[in-house]
Amino acid sequence: MRAIQMVDLKFQYQKIRDEIHTAINEVLENTAFINGPQVQRFAESLAVYNQSKHVIPCANGTDALQIAMMALDLQPGDEVITPSFTYIATTEVIALLKLKPVFVDVDPKTFCIEPEAIRKAITPKTKAIVPVHLYGQAANMEAIMEIAMAHNLFVIEDNAQAIGCDYHFSDGSMTKTGAIGTIGTTSFFPSKNLGGYGDGGAIMTNDDALADKLKMVANHGQSRRYYHDVVGVNSRLDTLQAVILEIKLRYLDQYINSRRAVAEAYDKAFAQQDAIRVPFRASNSRHVFHQYTLILEGIDRNKMQEYLASHNIPSMIYYPVPAHRQKMFDAYASASTNLPVTDWLTERVISLPIHTEMEEDQLNHITSKVLEFINP
Repeated sequence: MRAIQMVDLKFQYQKIRDEIHTAINEVLENTAFINGPQVQRFAESLAVYNQSKHVIPCANGTDALQIAMMALDLQPGDEVITPSFTYIATTEVIALLKLKPVFVDVDPKTFCIEPEAIRKAITPKTKAIVPVHLYGQAANMEAIMEIAMAHNLFVIEDNAQAIGCDYHFSDGSMTKTGAIGTIGTTSFFPSKNLGGYGDGGAIMTNDDALADKLKMVANHGQSRRYYHDVVGVNSRLDTLQAVILEIKLRYLDQYINSRRAVAEAYDKAFAQQDAIRVPFRASNSRHVFHQYTLILEGIDRNKMQEYLASHNIPSMIYYPVPAHRQKMFDAYASASTNLPVTDWLTERVISLPIHTEMEEDQLNHITSKVLEFINP
């Protein structure tokens, strides 16, 4: 049995090695390392895949969120509603821009921001909502968009963990996550479902004028060279990453199907266990399983991690400390925020290995050891 990894990037790479090397060599021969034609080609391919009119590549997923907020002209003191149960990048850019993060609770089944919690948190200073499609599960975007339209709010989708997820509306239409809100953002961190071999990110929108503004902000605020109309940043996807991502984009649906097959195998193995709750699948979307995250009940999580590690099985806690309890947000008195579901989840979640190259013997080993621990 191969050594078990949380994400086995090496084995995935080996299957597409020849394609990757050919593409990289083309870039090396042409030496267009920054803004080579392949960057725009990848952006166009991703736009088609993700049903977005415009895709603006950038340096990483955190930059994507920051650029989105800058392009929307959010001002210091404006309130941005966001879940606390998320990776810190979602929330740190709000504080970086001197905006005010307003933390709200999540749905205990989907782990995503709860629409009714959003509704209750809106004030005259609220300007935007940042739903996070956590672990590969879509947030309730239909309800969120209805709230946003009623209150004239921007919606910035953090789609870093759910690229490729299909969202179905009640009228029968279907849209990819990241293409629903005012702006969508994503990350190409190597472990993501669509991951590069370094940092990278992208911003998506269907608004022509906003796309122009996003491009300017990402490129030093200039619409043409040396003429800077707005304050911007320097954030771009390099050409080597673009060619790698363009190849991997062709396999993304295959990768998603492989992850879903792993999740189904886990589900089957744990179906009769009261002590663990398997991931929920919302009926209106296709979970793409960036993570496979269990909820433990009456189980010592630390001891379970130690037991699995003793059998060469990695596991992770995403996330042990929610944003509203992080020291960086002390100035907002966020620790006093009452988010019972978020606190409950941070004490109980654990993620098992899931990736595109998992084999049956690895799955059998993982599931057998989990079951051994909970049923000694």
